[in-house]
Amino acid sequence: MRYSILPLPSILLLLVIVLFGAKRLPDAARSVGRSIRIFKSELDAPAGNKDASAAKSQTVGDADGGESK
Repeated sequence: MRYSILPLPSILLLLVIVLFGAKRLPDAARSVGRSIRIFKSELDAPAGNKDASAAKSQTVGDADGGESK
C-alpha cells in the first residue's frame, strides 16, 4: 500500500514554487509555451524550408557577428 500525505504532483508544484518564486513562474511558463510552439512549427515545416530556418537560427544566435574569440 502507498501511504502518502501529499500526492506527487503537489510536491513537485511546491518544489517549483520554492525554487523559482511565484513572481517568476508566469515568465517561465510563457517561455516554455513559446519554445513548444516553435518546436511544433519546426516539426510541421516542409522539408525544403529547413535550410532557411537553419540559416535564420544561426544568424539570430550569432550575437558577435560571426567573430569567434
